[in-house]
Amino acid sequence: MFKKTVRAALILMATLSTPGLLLLAAGSAHAQEKPKSERFTARARGQNTASGKLFSVEITIDSYSTPADQKTLIDAFQSGGHDALGKALSKMDSKGRVAPTGPVGYKVAYVRTFTTENGRRIRLITDRPIKVGEAYAGGRSNDYDLSAIELNVNTDPKKTDGALIVAGKFKVDKDGQIIFESYGSGPWKLTNIIEWK
Repeated sequence: MFKKTVRAALILMATLSTPGLLLLAAGSAHAQEKPKSERFTARARGQNTASGKLFSVEITIDSYSTPADQKTLIDAFQSGGHDALGKALSKMDSKGRVAPTGPVGYKVAYVRTFTTENGRRIRLITDRPIKVGEAYAGGRSNDYDLSAIELNVNTDPKKTDGALIVAGKFKVDKDGQIIFESYGSGPWKLTNIIEWK
């Protein structure tokens, strides 16, 4: 088994203090405008031990998470760690869908967007469905029950990129920093991202 801890430059977050949870905060605390409905398609390209593997993914955003959603998740993590945060996510209304191209996919529990120098960044978290065989085997992968995506939408579409963590969890490292740890091959690189207008 290959395990990789993912930090800011690679994908989703900077080194975080407990109140930060940058993945969850992802910008200012003001309410974010509801999009008409946004749709993105991308190719996920495996890295490290998944090198050479490809699949398509479709992301639909119907609404953004509110500051109250953000506070709920941060409070849950501070009171009960990853397990409490996962339970809080599972109770949230769907903000959209994420799916390998074709299947219905899974609900997006939490999504935020914020402006960057060359466009905007979108971060989302969803519950990762645990398949029957995986649950039956009872391995460590069952602890990595969240998936996360970051899209860096550039004003120049050729520079738009992103990353996907298929199986991850929040944890506190030996330095007391909150990190989002990836199980397995680490982050998948998102390429050929198209924002459908």
